[in-house]
Amino acid sequence: MPGRIIETGACVAEGAAWLALREPRFAALLDETGPLPLRRRPDGFAALLDAILGQQVSTASAAALWARMDAAGLVTEGAVAAASEDDLRACGLSRQKIRYAHALARAGIDYDALKECPDEEVIAILTALPGIGRWTAEVYALISLGRADVFAPGDLALQEAARLLFDLPERPSERALREMSLEWSPWRAVAARALWAYYRVRRSREGIR
Repeated sequence: MPGRIIETGACVAEGAAWLALREPRFAALLDETGPLPLRRRPDGFAALLDAILGQQVSTASAAALWARMDAAGLVTEGAVAAASEDDLRACGLSRQKIRYAHALARAGIDYDALKECPDEEVIAILTALPGIGRWTAEVYALISLGRADVFAPGDLALQEAARLLFDLPERPSERALREMSLEWSPWRAVAARALWAYYRVRRSREGIR
């Protein structure tokens, strides 16, 4: 069974207050960022397809890819599973993304059942698919499923925000940031929201689409 689910802004505020008490630098961060955003998105096939489309391209390019797929009616599991390579190529997908999109659409994932799985099982199921690495799976669990204690230490914006907040000599590695995040359990997903917000304030850029 899953643990705590972030459903509302009040959940985020509860986690933020806990973090501020545990780590003074989060208290200082919150003074800069103000209230943290909820950052919840719908779950399911479309969310993962969107993540695949966004890999290794700019946010603008990812949005354009999604718009073309949507216009072609290719944003549902059945439609993508039935689409030919030419259909997907016409929307601008690379050969690799065509393979990933087909694999996702044909995997037969039970998205409702996925909601009831423990965090690590969700990540294991998703990372078994071509094109879905741990970062994508963790962001899906964090934002689409609302898991309160999932972090995504492979995220470059989180790494940079942690470097700035904790005055580190260099950006922490994925392994080092994962280790750091253990101190923020059981509200690691709120810590991620806080660091993304801090990245936006300090860099005037969104850390995640």
